[in-house]
Amino acid sequence: MDCPKCKNPLIALELEQIEIDHCTDCGGIWLDSGELELLFNDYNRAVEFIESFSMSQDSGERSIKCPICLKKMEKVSVPTEQTILIDRCINDDGLWFDVGELERTLRSGKLDPDNPVFYLLKEMFKNRMER
Repeated sequence: MDCPKCKNPLIALELEQIEIDHCTDCGGIWLDSGELELLFNDYNRAVEFIESFSMSQDSGERSIKCPICLKKMEKVSVPTEQTILIDRCINDDGLWFDVGELERTLRSGKLDPDNPVFYLLKEMFKNRMER
């Protein structure tokens, strides 16, 4: 599978028994449908959080194509103090996070900061993560 941003091959990494796809060039992360929910370890809370995402009209960001179905993805806004715009496949194939956006999204979803996912993300991407 190729990166929807820079077209380089994505590499598969296992994070807490969840396979994520990562671009070593731009630092983006692809999560297949359902994988964000698995990171929360609380399905109901995760679904409630994901349902709070809203379509972003005229974000100004360039549209990118889903690496699975190749359809243009929609921009969605994650409810936080500072808006996070992520890309969601219109066919529900998954979500694309630019560098640092997954960590910020998990924090805004109130994932326990002691959750090993945060530690693993920092270790795996320590030179690329936004602070």
